[in-house]
Amino acid sequence: MPVNTKAIKRRIKSVSNTKKITKAMELVSAAKMRRAVEAAINTRMYAQLAWELLVNLSKTQKETLPLLEIRPVKKLLLILITSNRGLCGSFNSNIIKKATRELKDPRTIGRHRTVGGEVVEPAENIVVDVIGVGKKGAVFVKKMGYTMSAAFTDISDKPKASDVLPLTNMAIVGYEKGEYDKVVVGYTYFKSSLVQEAKLRQVLPVSEHDLEKMIIELKPMHGVETKDTRYKIQDTNKEQNEVFTDYLFEPNQSQVLETILPRLVESQIYQSLLESLASEHSARMLAMRNASDAAEEMIDELTLTFNKARQAGITQEISEIVGGAAALA
Repeated sequence: MPVNTKAIKRRIKSVSNTKKITKAMELVSAAKMRRAVEAAINTRMYAQLAWELLVNLSKTQKETLPLLEIRPVKKLLLILITSNRGLCGSFNSNIIKKATRELKDPRTIGRHRTVGGEVVEPAENIVVDVIGVGKKGAVFVKKMGYTMSAAFTDISDKPKASDVLPLTNMAIVGYEKGEYDKVVVGYTYFKSSLVQEAKLRQVLPVSEHDLEKMIIELKPMHGVETKDTRYKIQDTNKEQNEVFTDYLFEPNQSQVLETILPRLVESQIYQSLLESLASEHSARMLAMRNASDAAEEMIDELTLTFNKARQAGITQEISEIVGGAAALA
């Protein structure tokens, strides 16, 4: 059966146009990733200093504050951060799989762990509520049948700290009123432009154990490791080595802590959002790069097929001409 060269040419043109689109999307995602990573690095430094301040202040704190209260988990709130759009590789599927795996046995993430090694066991049956950040997360919650407390699908690519205030207020007020016994945020941690890791992190009650793990992960503060030098981000901030232990409290220590703790929770959730945004843009950049490479390979294969078909057509026409001439002779 003869090959239709016109159809092959149309397909080559179509794939070439697709390659132009994916290449443009890769460049756009790379620019967005750079801004998002810079914002995430700045938030990391703030998270570290806020944690050090909290630890120093809480060393002499004897009163039990609402956000420090640890109680057996009967109701759990999960803040699940995903994207509004697809075409970002396995970004959404990784965090959704992580959440699904952990929620199969919510008692695992319902346990409280202290720095001293003490474990507070949860209730037998834990009720799980989910706040979906991003359309993909909202779809997942509805599909799995979990109770959705709220859905935030209009957060921009360059969020401000004030953009997460409605979300953090729901978590803080719900915990203070006893509606939730634990608040966990599910996000994608940005390691490099090639590596992102899905994580579930406790934000309430404020846990020194979890905060210490977070700060260990956020070291080093001098840059983001990446094998791709085109998208490498350098952090020029110097690590703060000096720790202050003497404070003057105005009006008193309890009110200072009551003000700092909600800000710390806000900074953690805001940082989780920035980490997820950086991971999303990085995953989309890599997905579009892979799509462009695949389109290039397809164009090469189609071009080879086209050349073979054209060569076969020319050979056939020459054979017909020679055959016709021989018949007339």
